Amino acid sequence: MASETEEKDAVTDLQDRMLDQLSNVIDPELRIDLVNLGLIYGLSMTDGVVTVTMTLTMVGCPISQVLQNMIETSLEKLPEVNDVKIKIVWEPAWSPAKMSRYARMALGYHG
Repeated sequence: MASETEEKDAVTDLQDRMLDQLSNVIDPELRIDLVNLGLIYGLSMTDGVVTVTMTLTMVGCPISQVLQNMIETSLEKLPEVNDVKIKIVWEPAWSPAKMSRYARMALGYHG
């Protein structure tokens, strides 16, 4: 039986690998990955089904379906993942302040 510490380490490892996968999903318009853009709000997994809680830069984003397909394809590369569900939320609202320093510099945002 795995200890509580081992289970937490396994969860952290899986979360890290999921974030690594998502860092390869590049927004085609902004040319920055979703993680650095600050669009990923949470990741959870139950019985091989990953739920990605995320937002978009704006309501009615014209590439939302493209991004969702890219996310699914990326996460399904992990052996533990059988299915991906994407939950789009609008609270808290996305703003450039949610971007990483790298993304702000790459996009020339100085706000």
